[in-house]
Amino acid sequence: MPAAGLRDPHRMTIAAAFWPRRFPALPRHESRIVKVARDALVRLDCHWQADRAAASAVVLVHGLEGSSQSHYMLGTAEKAWRAGFSAIRMNVRNCGGTERLCATLYHSGLSSDVGAVAEWLAREEGVKEIHLAGFSMGGNQVLKLAGEWGADVPREVASFATVCPSLELGRCADAIALPANRLYQWNFLRGLKARLRRKARLFPHLFRTDRLRGVRTMRQFDDAVTGPYCGFGNAEGYYRTASALQFVGRIARPTLIITAQDDPFIPFESFNDPALRGNPNITLLAPAHGGHCGFIGRCIAGEDRYWAENRVVEFIRQHSKRPRS
Repeated sequence: MPAAGLRDPHRMTIAAAFWPRRFPALPRHESRIVKVARDALVRLDCHWQADRAAASAVVLVHGLEGSSQSHYMLGTAEKAWRAGFSAIRMNVRNCGGTERLCATLYHSGLSSDVGAVAEWLAREEGVKEIHLAGFSMGGNQVLKLAGEWGADVPREVASFATVCPSLELGRCADAIALPANRLYQWNFLRGLKARLRRKARLFPHLFRTDRLRGVRTMRQFDDAVTGPYCGFGNAEGYYRTASALQFVGRIARPTLIITAQDDPFIPFESFNDPALRGNPNITLLAPAHGGHCGFIGRCIAGEDRYWAENRVVEFIRQHSKRPRS
């Protein structure tokens, strides 16, 4: 049940983003810089258990224009830490103030970066069990990676979990352009445009800000910036190639998908796809209310009001085979 006054999806979405929160149980993090591609580094904010090789790890991936400091990232990390897992908050390329670390932009299809982080944890830190969890854009990346791996998923990766994944990018771009969603579109575009301007100052030989002229929608931004600069040609090429829905039928490890039927800009129709519904490895939780990455409910015994964060950690616990601190 949504918290009082938050049944409306817009109120729920905005409250989740701006509701003041504290994370007293989350210990100080250690930042690590990891090479995820020939031309790209990312920063991880790591909360290690005392024996990092013995403990399982949860890698958290944020959404569009988020960072490791997003409330849902900190809240889920705290819950995972208290459950005995090392919690790794990943900044997607250029996010969290890391524009200098790579000469490329980020996009919703960068599943390979998440895979590189998982491989780094296993290779460099000796972590034997890894769980990957993503929110919104990060959820698309995690599900795309799970499907790309298919039956060849690394032995260390035990499960995947996502909240409000943007499964069909074209549908999401159309939904966020609706009049009722103009505030979200304006906010995303403001951040994306500012980021391109910062990248152009850092790498003037690579990026041109004149591409932003006339860009007023997410689809126009992807047509002018994401598609050309990220190798997809245009928005349609980007959406066709980077959307995770085409990969979910191949997912071969336990996977949780949480979405709200009233999400303002992630159309619920995507989650009725036969490939998703017919995959026995996927558990779908789709309450009627929750907005976008909201799910603020009433407190119940042993849990706080952040329902989706609790479900993610509960699912990971159920599929962990290693002892926890």
